[in-house]
Amino acid sequence: MKLKTLFAELVLLPCSKIYGAATYLRNKFFEWGILKEVKFDVPVIVVGNLSAGGTGKTPHVEYVAGLFERTHHVAVLSRGYKRETKGFVLADGRSTPRTIGDESYQIYHKFEGRVRVAVCEDRVAGIRKLLEIDPKIDLILLDDAFQHRYVRPTVSILVAEFNRPIYRDKLLPYGRLREGKRGIYRADILVVTKCPEHLRPFDYRVETRNYDLYPYQHLFFSRFAYKPLRPVFPDNATSFPYLDYMTGQDSLLAVAGIGNPRPFVRFLKSFEAVVKVDVYPDHHNYTRKDFDHLLARYRALRGRQRIIVTTEKDAVRMTNNPYFPHELKAVTYYLPVEVEMVDNLSTATTDKSLEEVLRDLIRRT
Repeated sequence: MKLKTLFAELVLLPCSKIYGAATYLRNKFFEWGILKEVKFDVPVIVVGNLSAGGTGKTPHVEYVAGLFERTHHVAVLSRGYKRETKGFVLADGRSTPRTIGDESYQIYHKFEGRVRVAVCEDRVAGIRKLLEIDPKIDLILLDDAFQHRYVRPTVSILVAEFNRPIYRDKLLPYGRLREGKRGIYRADILVVTKCPEHLRPFDYRVETRNYDLYPYQHLFFSRFAYKPLRPVFPDNATSFPYLDYMTGQDSLLAVAGIGNPRPFVRFLKSFEAVVKVDVYPDHHNYTRKDFDHLLARYRALRGRQRIIVTTEKDAVRMTNNPYFPHELKAVTYYLPVEVEMVDNLSTATTDKSLEEVLRDLIRRT
């Protein structure tokens, strides 16, 4: 433990300071106009984070898209992390996680064509291409683009996890921050995500004080609401197990390849079933060897009822993977998750909802 601490202090901390100086200078270049931002006539909402992974960004992108899908022609643009393609790709019925990335694939199928979804490393070029393909688009969401400053956003939404607050974190690689904490002040809206079920008014006041936002900024709190299990392979499913009805005689294998699997695992362990856990890196591309391992772990489970439960993001990678064992298709389920905004018990920076604030900010442009 002492060697690990010594390594962090002697190697990682100096690297963090160099990294911090580089990100500070880059942001200053945008402020000074050396690096140029492009402003579009169409409103652009950026959803991003300061921390590296695990803040619940994608569910919040879906939440915002859901707020506007009935009143606007919405498009979601991301870089398509870990996809095997390059350049601009518009999602369609032939798309897979390999062509557009797992998160974009998840968003595309969740909205079933009601929202345009595309990927492009160059967000400026991506927006121009989207508007060229579909001139009716009148609202664009940029997924994970808080640091991609070449696009000037109409509204910036920053998400920060409740149990990993930005104000206690350090810069990469010593900590998890992509840029310095002062980046918070570029956000129009800060959403503290993954809040516990029962918070006291004192907890909200502490978070409000610690983030110390400017008067023009808005602070909201959200939590994840887990929904009933759904089969990853509907054509093979023979039953629909309910976690509430599982007992100590049942067992499940929790499989997660996401940024922060702890809330997912914690939720599953709140039920009576015996829970085994297999955790993989974020955006993990499952191999034949991985699935052989999962098959062996499933066969080792004991109990009256044995199932595999994974996340929504992992489910889209499993569905499209030719190596997934046929034996496991009938017993593999995913846990849908939705964002719920939390009443912050009279500590709000505004008496309006997130939707009302967003619509106000968009109307002003």
